Amino acid sequence: MLKELQIFLLAILLLSCGFLYQLTLKSSCLFSCLPTNKSQQGLGSLLGKGRSIVFLETSERMEPPPLVSCAVESAAKVYPEQPVVFLMKGLRNSMPLPPNSTYPAFSLLSAIDNVFLFPLDMKRLFEDTPLFSWYTQINSSAERNWLHVSSDASRLAIIWKYGGIYMDTDVISIRPVPEENFLAAQASQYSSNGVFGFLPRHTFLWECMENFVEHYNSHLWGNQGPDLMTRMLRLWCKLEDFQEVSDLKCSNLSFLHPQRFYPISYPEWRRYYEVWDTDPSFNDSYALHLWSHMNQEGRGVVRGSNTLVENLYRKHCPRTYRVLVQGPEGLVTGELGPGDK
Repeated sequence: MLKELQIFLLAILLLSCGFLYQLTLKSSCLFSCLPTNKSQQGLGSLLGKGRSIVFLETSERMEPPPLVSCAVESAAKVYPEQPVVFLMKGLRNSMPLPPNSTYPAFSLLSAIDNVFLFPLDMKRLFEDTPLFSWYTQINSSAERNWLHVSSDASRLAIIWKYGGIYMDTDVISIRPVPEENFLAAQASQYSSNGVFGFLPRHTFLWECMENFVEHYNSHLWGNQGPDLMTRMLRLWCKLEDFQEVSDLKCSNLSFLHPQRFYPISYPEWRRYYEVWDTDPSFNDSYALHLWSHMNQEGRGVVRGSNTLVENLYRKHCPRTYRVLVQGPEGLVTGELGPGDK
């Protein structure tokens, strides 16, 4: 009887040790501990299909704030058959987490079947593009607005190489974009670079990269971003004012009406954080840009507040709402990133 009890206790001890070992592994790694079928798929093979939704993080930030998580989750929900790729500069293959750290948003996104997180290697990304010589010669530490400028460059290169749709990390998707080659109007005759989509190797993006280098000036806000897209679009097209809620066609690209992504314009960005008598339907929109760059006040989502942004979270990124929005009175904010324009 005593011998049987000893064997039983030994078995319990071995099982406990195995469980603790697995728990330690899960808490001490990031990329290498993603599900095998996800971590073994290469970036090129995913993006090479030309149908990906792409997000970027050009800072070293590892834990996505709730709005970033919502943007990625909502895209995965709207495009369930397409890979949603989040490229993070701070991510390294098999990189251990700091002791006693927790990354709930990272874990949340990693668990979504069609979300893939990869390191952002700018030098490799810019190879075979007009941006390579610029990137290898520039002193990034001396550059003003480098996080944003490098994000502007990276989005051009990755969509030119692989095709797909690029979105800023403060864009909440609500329905699929039906266009293949498009720019998003922020206002009449003015283009955003916060959302755009093209087939691979599109000439427009190649010319954008050439213009990026030729007219590079990091001191002018937006010069390499929306201003670049706008000046290139004006070279390609004879821009006219929008008529009602109709898109403009030019050559082989579409210039989408501001209602598609910017139904609330940037001077009115606070309306997202207000209570509406009746929430708008956004029937003419494919996604909503929340203007995080304007949100210097650090406004966030308050559970139970019934603000427009809370209701958008509930509907379009329910996992993020459930996991990351804290307590009845918990305000959720986060530092702005370069993709939050």
